[in-house]
Amino acid sequence: MTTTFKPESADQVVEAVAWAAAEGQPLEVAGRGTKRGLGRPVQAAHGIDLSGLSGITLYEPEELVLSARAGTPLAEIEAALAAQHQQLAFEPGDLGPLFGAAAGRGSIGGMLACNLAGSRRIKAGAARDHFLGATAVSGRGEAFKSGGRVVKNVTGYDLCKLLAGSHGTLALMTDVTVKVMPAPEKTRTVLLLGLDDPGARAAMTRALQSSHEVSGAAHLPAAIAARSAVSYVARAGGAVTALRVEGPGPSVDYRCAALREDLADLAESEELHSMNSAALWRELRDVAPFAGQPERPLWRVSVAPQDGAGLAAAVARDLDAEYFYDWGGGLIWLAPAAPGKDAGGDAGAARIRAALGANGGHGTLIRAPAEIRAAVPVFQPQDPAMAALTTRVKDGFDPKRVLNPGRMYAGV
Repeated sequence: MTTTFKPESADQVVEAVAWAAAEGQPLEVAGRGTKRGLGRPVQAAHGIDLSGLSGITLYEPEELVLSARAGTPLAEIEAALAAQHQQLAFEPGDLGPLFGAAAGRGSIGGMLACNLAGSRRIKAGAARDHFLGATAVSGRGEAFKSGGRVVKNVTGYDLCKLLAGSHGTLALMTDVTVKVMPAPEKTRTVLLLGLDDPGARAAMTRALQSSHEVSGAAHLPAAIAARSAVSYVARAGGAVTALRVEGPGPSVDYRCAALREDLADLAESEELHSMNSAALWRELRDVAPFAGQPERPLWRVSVAPQDGAGLAAAVARDLDAEYFYDWGGGLIWLAPAAPGKDAGGDAGAARIRAALGANGGHGTLIRAPAEIRAAVPVFQPQDPAMAALTTRVKDGFDPKRVLNPGRMYAGV
């Protein structure tokens, strides 16, 4: 890379992008660089590193709002929230280790740009649902603001929802504001032991449809459970289905007991207390079971929960894949065998896309060698109408294609 700009102010971001637009020079955009391997490779001679835009600029715990410069480490923000017994309720993952980066290095801007959310998404929503406001710079080199510091802000277009999940292809965020929430007083996890995939889906569905306010529902086949750092899970000797219950202490105790009784006809159960519960859900949030297998491609597949077991079984058989379920069975983290002859040389893309075409849903290739990410659709292919809309949005924000061109789709 010829030049990497490292601005320390929003004005310097404007100057760098304005130069790139005037000269027709594409920029590879990075917050702190921990998720550079996510998406299609960007062909750019220059880069812009936003890690110099760091620091919490406003935190009002009583108002449940926090503002920070976009390059602020997410770990710094989570530490500040924990000191006030608060949290980012959507539970964003630390995906850096999946790409060989150190843990705790990702930025809040990168997290929002990728719209990351963990297991609590089924209850709390995605990152974009907690994204209140941003100051950003478009590909034209023009600064703009969207949203504000209150939840019910309806002034102008809600561009924050558009920036979340855009992977730096529309604008560079320089400052962001998010909604925060109180952390639960107590967390417990009910573990159901030995269920097969269809049985686990039935148990998760029953739990989520109950009155027990389950905030996380995941299923780990035996091979994945055995790799957990939580001894109760690793030593279970088979598959483990995890159901999280959070809230005031007496309520959590009551709801866990009731949940175990309600599911007693399906499987034997155990219970994890707070520290082990936190460790398990952090593993699932960060997709830790696959962080130690860099040779395997990794897919994030969203389907209707009732279709997940069939799709996973078929793909696992054909591609020698490992997998686990989150979001009550609606999210499958799936890792085929290493790219090569057995996987068709495409990280399993053809087989997975075919399965999704038959069952519905969508899949994102999270991790694979650069040559494969350049050759196959990383994000779910768009129909013509959606592709045309994507192009028009890109034209509005970045007509000269200077911000992460091609990161999501070729040509945009």
